Amino acid sequence: MPLGLLEKIMSEAPQGKPLLGLDVGRKTIGLAVSNGAQSVATPLRTIMRRKFATDASQIARAVDDYAVGGLVLGYPVNMDGSHSPRCDAVRSFADELMKLPEIAARIGWVAFWDERLSTHTVEGYVDSYVDIRKAKESGLIDKLAAQVILQGALDYMALSRNA
Repeated sequence: MPLGLLEKIMSEAPQGKPLLGLDVGRKTIGLAVSNGAQSVATPLRTIMRRKFATDASQIARAVDDYAVGGLVLGYPVNMDGSHSPRCDAVRSFADELMKLPEIAARIGWVAFWDERLSTHTVEGYVDSYVDIRKAKESGLIDKLAAQVILQGALDYMALSRNA
């Protein structure tokens, strides 16, 4: 099963199936889903992190509900492009997810996509329209950040195919 940076495993992406985007944080996991054509990302929901088994079951439910063929996880590299300690945490999270039969049986591809400034971008946009504190508390920021991450990956894939 391909698991790695999107740039390196893009050619092995599942075709004609939605992708699930994840913004894996310490307290929350934002989810977004693409359409089957992998052209548009839509925010889905925010999981308030409890314990891994509970979080994973909610992700597995989204995989089933949307017939997801692959995952795109935000990869929190440093601003200079170097590997951050959070990168290891996200990689470990993905590794543990893929050990679960209910996910591994459905997902054959996991990509990591540079998420620099995704949350900052969303916060700036949302703050223009609603109270940022309420948006954070409701989980809006996290699922929108997952959408930004997934849409960035989808756009990169489309541009690479058309190049």
